Amino acid sequence: MAKNTSSSAFRKIDVDQYNEDNYKEDECGESQSPPVGPDEKEITNFLNQYPFNKNSVEALKTVLRNAPISSRNQMVKDAALNIVMQVLLSVKSTQIEEAVNALDRDQLDILMKYIYRGFETPSEGSSGQLLAWHEKVHAVAGVGCIVRVLTDKKRV
Repeated sequence: MAKNTSSSAFRKIDVDQYNEDNYKEDECGESQSPPVGPDEKEITNFLNQYPFNKNSVEALKTVLRNAPISSRNQMVKDAALNIVMQVLLSVKSTQIEEAVNALDRDQLDILMKYIYRGFETPSEGSSGQLLAWHEKVHAVAGVGCIVRVLTDKKRV
């Protein structure tokens, strides 16, 4: 047993600051330049030029690159989701693998976030297409992609 049990030096550490319920997100980045999200006109131009070729892959890359992950504005996130769903549903199921192989790891993680977000709000015929996308992304990125998406605090 300790000789000096009346010492209270160990009580100076605030252990409650590490509690997950007290987590506060960083607010400095949001006030400087709020993310706008993908440009709908640019994506529509990509999709309307040809049914599927490099333009659909470029549209997908552009949407994922400009994803409003750190935004707190739900309207911006919903608008970005609608654009991403438009791009995902415009790609034929036989050409999904080609599109997924053209993406890097970070883009695959963001794409998986949008796939899960699309599952939350299904529309007519979107669930089957999203399952096909999920299968192809899982085949390329593995289980780690799913774990990173489910444990990430930043949502799309």
